[in-house]
Amino acid sequence: MFPGEIRRRHLGTLLRHVHVDGSVSRTALGERMGLNRSTIMALTAELGAAGLVREETPAETGRAGRPSLVVRPEVTGAYVLAFDVAVDWLVAARVGLGGVVLDRRRADRPRAGADLDRVVEVLAGFGRELREAAPPDAVCVGIGASYCGMIRPGDGMVRFGPDMGWVDQAFGAELGRRLGFGLPVAVGNEAHLGAVAEQLRGAGVGFRNLIYLHGDVGVGGGIIVGGKLLDGDGGYGCELGHMVVNPYQGRPCGCGSRGCLEAEVGERALLDAAGWPTERYGRDALREVVADAAAGGPAAREALHRIGDWLGIGVANLINLFNPGIVLFGGMLRDVYPGAAEQVRARIVHHGLPVARERVRLRVSALGDDATLVGAAELGFAELLADPLGVLGS
Repeated sequence: MFPGEIRRRHLGTLLRHVHVDGSVSRTALGERMGLNRSTIMALTAELGAAGLVREETPAETGRAGRPSLVVRPEVTGAYVLAFDVAVDWLVAARVGLGGVVLDRRRADRPRAGADLDRVVEVLAGFGRELREAAPPDAVCVGIGASYCGMIRPGDGMVRFGPDMGWVDQAFGAELGRRLGFGLPVAVGNEAHLGAVAEQLRGAGVGFRNLIYLHGDVGVGGGIIVGGKLLDGDGGYGCELGHMVVNPYQGRPCGCGSRGCLEAEVGERALLDAAGWPTERYGRDALREVVADAAAGGPAAREALHRIGDWLGIGVANLINLFNPGIVLFGGMLRDVYPGAAEQVRARIVHHGLPVARERVRLRVSALGDDATLVGAAELGFAELLADPLGVLGS
């Protein structure tokens, strides 16, 4: 049909369409890929024989003529293991094609400083449990992990994770060794992966230019430009939380600077502004402040107003720089933003260029706390989507 490289590329492209959209008709696949009906049928047959897709007759369309068969991902065959390391919890999941979470495990993570050994021990144990619980004929085709820090591309080294004191920790290599599955662990920054996940499966679907702000004690960021993740020369780009918004009287930041966005809008900034003691922290504490503000509590309302002020300044800067179609708030910012939205919008109106802000939408993450996990799963699927039959045959 085709030379090997072209065939491999077509198989991967077709599988990616089905993986992302969940179900696509043969006709639509042909139109998207510029291939004729018989070629699409042959490619689909190969992927079906490999247990990656299945074809079904669609529901009644209301149109005359024979309907085009629908191609769907075979969810329970090939899967990836996805791991998410947040400041306060660890999550592991078995994820099937189509981004379907089939099984998961979760554990709390104490704030105990550099804890590589414990994190890897817990996640490796979860990974083995998930693999043992999978159907006997299911195949693990990849492993992806999200970490709340700056990640060196290629080897999963955590170069800097200020919230837990991780510096040059070989997270990816150590997790792969402890799992013992013979598969590399692809690791990404949690906000970068959250941005990818929201564009593929969340509130960012249909947007080629988006900004995702992820709160997890501090603030991370992911930027999609022209449909592609903006990662920087060394892979450390989009550290939006370390954009300085208050340089003269700003709060100290874990990075060593002052007045960074995450220092002014992060967990401790909100709790301090609301007058909460230092021994109170975490997502539950944040939600209590938000609930208190909604009930009319003056200190909590003022705290959200203050946070919204700095958040709005940061978002206005980002709108002026990148002209996104949508700005998404994830992690703890998903809880905080609704109560601070009025002030955020006021700052955008005051500081944002009219032509850059006139069409931008502000939304909370649709995937919630699963955004980073879903993004980690996409890392795990990358090789399968590039060479479906080659990966299964290896």
